[in-house]
Amino acid sequence: MKIKWTDLIIWVVATELVGALSALISGGNFSEFYSSLEQPPFAPPGWLFPVMWSILYALMGVSAYLIWESGNTRRKGAIILYGAQLFANFLWTPVFFGLKSLKGATVVVVIMLILITAMIISFLRINKTAAYLNLPYLFWTAFATYLTIGVTVLQ
Repeated sequence: MKIKWTDLIIWVVATELVGALSALISGGNFSEFYSSLEQPPFAPPGWLFPVMWSILYALMGVSAYLIWESGNTRRKGAIILYGAQLFANFLWTPVFFGLKSLKGATVVVVIMLILITAMIISFLRINKTAAYLNLPYLFWTAFATYLTIGVTVLQ
């Protein structure tokens, strides 16, 4: 498959923008709120989150590009799942940091985890590389689920 660089860049940038917009509408002051919470064991420093999410959004964008360019008849359903999990991902930051709703964020992150799993299974049927590119995202979100539940229980 020949890479269509402009299309690839559009997928990656669009995915990164979802994360940026989510952070923007959440009102900032993430580190202040995050550090005020009692943390469960293994909670990473706050600076790690934007670094990890930037990498994960890029991987998601590349994977979506691979699915879209596959021409597979199942790609539309896979991209719908991609959009659904990305929407849930978008909601988590405003719910957790903007609304400071820990229980709401727990519900969102569990839904996100389910949607990511469904997306990966869907991607696997079309392009294994696209599916595998999302495994770090799945693992990080599983860890984020643990952290969100942990923070919610400890408050």
